Amino acid sequence: MILLDPELEPDPALASANARKTAAPGPQKILRIPSTRTLDRFLAQAQEAIGLRGQVTVLLSTDATIRDLNGRFRGKDEATDVLSFPSTNPASGPEKIAGDVAISVETAQKQAAERGHPLGVELRVLMLHGLLHLAGYDHETDAGKMQRRERQLRAKLGLPQGLIERTAPERGSAPRPRSTAGGQARATRRRKP
Repeated sequence: MILLDPELEPDPALASANARKTAAPGPQKILRIPSTRTLDRFLAQAQEAIGLRGQVTVLLSTDATIRDLNGRFRGKDEATDVLSFPSTNPASGPEKIAGDVAISVETAQKQAAERGHPLGVELRVLMLHGLLHLAGYDHETDAGKMQRRERQLRAKLGLPQGLIERTAPERGSAPRPRSTAGGQARATRRRKP
């Protein structure tokens, strides 16, 4: 299930005003987020490809919300692109819960622009990465196992370069945190302790 943070939904009056000012210089604040139905379809497809059973909720949110979550659950006072929260008490049967994923749409937009692809593609890359963490993978400790699995799944799902490869200095190496212009570490995408 895809949830949209209300902070991401543009004010209709603002959207209308921005639509009239298409020639105005400067960045547009309104994000063109793919429909939740489209993202739900990808979520189901990715879960099936991974073999991850159970309900997953993906929150599309702001940098501020992600920073708050990162601080509360990981002790890191910084925004990041994706956080995963595996279920600590998964039920069995039809009510099984695999966990939750939180994605910063603002950071995803920046990363999409840096890589020259649409926001929807970046959101899918981040979802796949988060789902792999829910499935028990951890690129910080598994000697490349998650990176290899992510590469296989990206090929199957038609996605570009993954998060681990973006931060790893060379194939098979352990990823190193890389700072952006804003000073955020992007390689710190671990699940909740």
